[in-house]
Amino acid sequence: MIALAVTMATLFVWSLVAGRLARWSVTAPVAMTAAGVALTVGPHPLVRIHLTTSNAEHAVEVILAVLLFIDATEVPAGAIHKQRTLLTRLLAWGLPLTLAVAALLGKLLFPTGGWWLAALFATVTVPIDLAPAAELIRDSRLPPWLRGVLTVESGLNDGIVAPVFLLCLAGFEAHGVPAHHATGEVGAALTALPWAVAAGFLVGGPGGWLLRRSWRAKWTRESAVRLGIVALPLAAYALANTLDGNGFVAAFVAGLSFTPASRALPHKALHLVEDLGTLLSLALWFVFGDVVTTAFTGNFNANVVVYALLALTVVRIGPVLLCLTGSGLDWADRWLLAWLGPRGLASIVFGLLAFISLADTDPHAADLVGQVMTMTVLMSLALHGLTYGPLAARYAAARSRTATAAEAHG
Repeated sequence: MIALAVTMATLFVWSLVAGRLARWSVTAPVAMTAAGVALTVGPHPLVRIHLTTSNAEHAVEVILAVLLFIDATEVPAGAIHKQRTLLTRLLAWGLPLTLAVAALLGKLLFPTGGWWLAALFATVTVPIDLAPAAELIRDSRLPPWLRGVLTVESGLNDGIVAPVFLLCLAGFEAHGVPAHHATGEVGAALTALPWAVAAGFLVGGPGGWLLRRSWRAKWTRESAVRLGIVALPLAAYALANTLDGNGFVAAFVAGLSFTPASRALPHKALHLVEDLGTLLSLALWFVFGDVVTTAFTGNFNANVVVYALLALTVVRIGPVLLCLTGSGLDWADRWLLAWLGPRGLASIVFGLLAFISLADTDPHAADLVGQVMTMTVLMSLALHGLTYGPLAARYAAARSRTATAAEAHG
């Protein structure tokens, strides 16, 4: 219980000085990570977190289920329709290409791990998350359409990558075992997906419809609606696991199918589940601080640093620029979209799940996944945190010069 007490105390202290810390770009994720490092470091840490247990795995899965549900519901109304061509390029072309390049890089830098481990690295490090750079979405120096595209991409790409991650994890766990066992494990991962999708649709769509009808008929209250929404991702997770499906994929599908009905609910209906997601995500950032203190205490592979740096730059920038060729966007817009790909909670959760699953069967691979995830997220906090402000300023200045030149020639 001391871990919970210290985590909540850290969060409370941050809440008291959040405004002042924001002046130095000390966001909640940064503060919780720093606290996690400080309180779990050393031979006799104040807080001990045991990650390699089944209870820890289930807790991480439940947190991911809630976060994926929120991601699916946060897609702005009409945003997909307005930017469908651009989003198709980023999600249908750019994302698979990015995964392929990341997997190839993983195979080149870690050749003994095989293709399954390389693919697992890719699924852990590719999904973007705007939480470490939340101010980006509110920065008026960036045009609304660009912020909308980044929001939708961030909200959907982790849900799209989640089943690929599960398949790669099952494939790696089956590597080296008898063929019939390997086929069975990979087959089980594949058959779990339809059950997860079915569970998500069974919970999200009807749940949203019932809440909307009840609200319109004035059978319920706003506070009760908020609680009902919180129940949906947890119900989807539980139903999927009962059906031998995957719970967090089901929660993402539930969020997608619930979203149309949510727009007819009270404006603040989603606030409770969003606040719950924020609280759970900050707890994960604290746990990430513990991972930072332990990830590099054993044998450290220097290629981890190279992989993380390339994953944040070449692996993201190259495919995005390629898929945006012929889109009609100018170079400033393309480069900004390509660069603004911070990594955060999705990488942490996928990395933790892989680490927990592999810790007993293949400790070396588990350590590698943990190191790759940790280095990628830490570098992202530094790179995107330090470069976002200057880039936004230069972008706004370039746009101003372009507008002035257009007026002069007009």
